[in-house]
Amino acid sequence: MATFLYRLGRGSYRLRWLVLAVWVLIVGGVTVAAGTLQEETNPEFVLPGTESQEAFDLLEDRFPEMNADGGTAQIVFESEDGEALTAEANAAVIDDLAAVMAESPQLAGVTSPLATDADGNPIGMLSAEDQTIGVMQVTYTEPGMELDEDTVAYLEDAIADAEDQGVRVVVTGDVLQAIPETSATELIGIGVALIVLVVTFGALLAAGLPILTAVLGVMLTTAGILAATSFMNVSESTGTLASMIGLAVGIDYALFILSRFRSELAKDGRVEDRKARAEAMGRAVGTAGSAVFFAGLTVIVALLGLSVVNIPFLTEMAVAAAVTVLIAVLIAVTLLPAFAGFTGKRIFTKRQRRRIASGVHDAKPNGGRRWGGFVTRHPIIVALVGVVGLGALAYPALDLELGMPDGGSMSEESAQRQAYDLISEGFGAGFNGQLMIVGDLADGVDPAQAAEDITAELGGIDGVAVVGQAFPNEAGDTVMVTVIPETAPADEATNQLVHDIRGVLADDADANWAVTGATALNIDISDNLNDALLPYMLIVVGLAALILLLVFRSILVPVIATLGFMLSVFAALGALVAVYQWGWAADLFNVDQPGPIMSMMPILMIGLVFGLAMDYQIFLVTRVREAYVHGADAKTAIVEGYGHSSRVVVAAALIMISVFAAFIFSTEVFIAAMGFGLAAAVVFDAFVVRMAIIPAIMALVGRGAWWIPKWLDRILPNVDVEGEKLQQHLSQDSREDERELVGASK
Repeated sequence: MATFLYRLGRGSYRLRWLVLAVWVLIVGGVTVAAGTLQEETNPEFVLPGTESQEAFDLLEDRFPEMNADGGTAQIVFESEDGEALTAEANAAVIDDLAAVMAESPQLAGVTSPLATDADGNPIGMLSAEDQTIGVMQVTYTEPGMELDEDTVAYLEDAIADAEDQGVRVVVTGDVLQAIPETSATELIGIGVALIVLVVTFGALLAAGLPILTAVLGVMLTTAGILAATSFMNVSESTGTLASMIGLAVGIDYALFILSRFRSELAKDGRVEDRKARAEAMGRAVGTAGSAVFFAGLTVIVALLGLSVVNIPFLTEMAVAAAVTVLIAVLIAVTLLPAFAGFTGKRIFTKRQRRRIASGVHDAKPNGGRRWGGFVTRHPIIVALVGVVGLGALAYPALDLELGMPDGGSMSEESAQRQAYDLISEGFGAGFNGQLMIVGDLADGVDPAQAAEDITAELGGIDGVAVVGQAFPNEAGDTVMVTVIPETAPADEATNQLVHDIRGVLADDADANWAVTGATALNIDISDNLNDALLPYMLIVVGLAALILLLVFRSILVPVIATLGFMLSVFAALGALVAVYQWGWAADLFNVDQPGPIMSMMPILMIGLVFGLAMDYQIFLVTRVREAYVHGADAKTAIVEGYGHSSRVVVAAALIMISVFAAFIFSTEVFIAAMGFGLAAAVVFDAFVVRMAIIPAIMALVGRGAWWIPKWLDRILPNVDVEGEKLQQHLSQDSREDERELVGASK
């Protein structure tokens, strides 16, 4: 592997125009495809094979007039002077808006809070006690994210015209659901990364190359995601997550290779020599590039392992992020060397070139050596402090509550949250998470009797606030009824109610009953994620441990690497609970409404953090093994390895932390929490686990850290990440060159 990457890096440096042309064609082709094929992203959570999804599909088939997959808007009214909405002035505002909405494009139906049936009985949503809060239900013929811009603009204009007439008007629903804007947060992360790179390299041109290659990689992936929207559903968060991961790993991978290139070139001392620069790049890609390749492979394995959860939108997000990582690796080992070829000797500043020419090594790693020496002298203290500290941070994770986001988790200033609170005040929290019970009747069952029976049965279940009127479809083979819980959608009691209803109705011989609705679908998503968590961890940790076994040819190193990861990810989850669930330092981290952690967060964090943690494990311990293989004793190898790599790993961790932390201020709760969790995980894993606990344990074990049974050593392929075979190859080439020179002189 190292020899192949050596040739690839040296060739990319020499043939830089060809490499650049190939990448320009790739980027241009994908960009054109994105512009041609792009369609709207899909914000809906779909969960095939679950009861809620099957019931939803049954509704679409048996009750087509309900337009179950159409977009919805709930226009909420509140009397500003305490007078009932049925009062003449207030009723006029509502009636006028209802008349306007009746002319809306793509409208399926509108129900005013003041509506009545043919007998004069009220059928609209109007608060019972004082009638000061009402809800106008609006449904559309197309899903919310597929509505025309004119339709959305029509709704917004209608709401604006109805305001300031004595009635407060707020609107919620998927019609106005916006795709998150994250460009500003990305720029913040890039800005901090550039500062760290300038400090690390001491040269603006060298600092700019990792930023340039990472941004190109993200642009390419984003264009690919946009093109993919034409033939598959893509979640609105897919592009954001891919950008987050792409920027972080793209900058880090380029940083490691470029740092090794500058180190090789400075050590050789021939910065002015074009051939020497190409050779240094070959060595850098052959060594650091090998670490990048296997680090990227570990991240990709961890991400693709999310497919075992069998949730389409989560699989799409994971595949997009994995492709982003793959592109980052390919760019790092091909396009980065080409760009370095264009910069030539200017990869160093004039001052740095003068120091190298005078024999002063510009990147002497004194700080890393001192730290490595401290850890190897006090391994027990360092390991205990690290483990106990992370254990304390992980403690809040014991109180982890999972749920899916709803209007109650949004900012109090948002229209969705205000509408949510008004509905809760006027009708009860359960009205924000209505359940739909659908029954596929057996042959010969009377639909009217089935409707009467199901109404009575549901009314006797604890936790049910209201049971709507059950009614059959036109064919008489299906019955549908709405149930209003007593508790909010994200409340644990609502979760239990859904399971209770399913349990009560499971034995009904007259119909196959199922519970659906957004709340039930969210509960099923959470249950699937929880059920898949352990199998996912076993698969990902097993495959990644195998990769580490191949890389380090050691039993202990992969074991402590994975155990260290588990410690850091639980500490990150503990911090997430403390801030986003308990509300600690909520104002500092822009948390408007503390509450349950999004259900997909733990499993997604495990996948991402495991891959990123293994990055630092490979980058750091590869240099330790390199020193050990080349003759250093176990403790000296730790000092040598950390002396060479700790400075650049610290820089890489700071960059990754800044990229993730910038997303904390996203308007999307999921993205903000994910940014916080990943930033915290990198802090704990890079600075505590990889920089302290791992070397401390390795120092305690000594040579045993590199023990592997001889039979296993024989059957494992040698991937040569530390470049031992590359050194032999280069030494052989050097001897052949010397023999040719001697022969020519004779």
